[in-house]
Amino acid sequence: MINPFERLKHLPWLSLLQVAAIVTAFASVLEFIIALSATQFAPIQSSLRLLYSPPLGIILPLLTAAGVGALSVYILERFFREVYIDRSSLWALVPCFVLTVLLKSLLPLPSFLVGFSQPEIVSIIVGIFWKGRPYWR
Repeated sequence: MINPFERLKHLPWLSLLQVAAIVTAFASVLEFIIALSATQFAPIQSSLRLLYSPPLGIILPLLTAAGVGALSVYILERFFREVYIDRSSLWALVPCFVLTVLLKSLLPLPSFLVGFSQPEIVSIIVGIFWKGRPYWR
């Protein structure tokens, strides 16, 4: 009988976790820079307030989370060429992202680009599979 979990052992977990950590760290640094500049400069603070007001404030975090997911596939394509990208490796990237975003949410960092909520995790999945569309087969 074939063990269905045997395939999980052969996935490139370390590389996928590195990609998720790199992209989450990049998003965290970007969030920190934006938060720091918003406290220093009033025009940036007013533009952020405008961006996060109700019409755009609902859509913007979902779009940035999808962008983070797409960025992870782009980094996987460009810098981790030894990883064979297919449907299973894209699905394996999802729990790696959940883990890194969960660890980021435990830190006292600003979280307005990527947070640990169900809609943002779903948006990350959408971004991963939107950019990874050529690898579905």
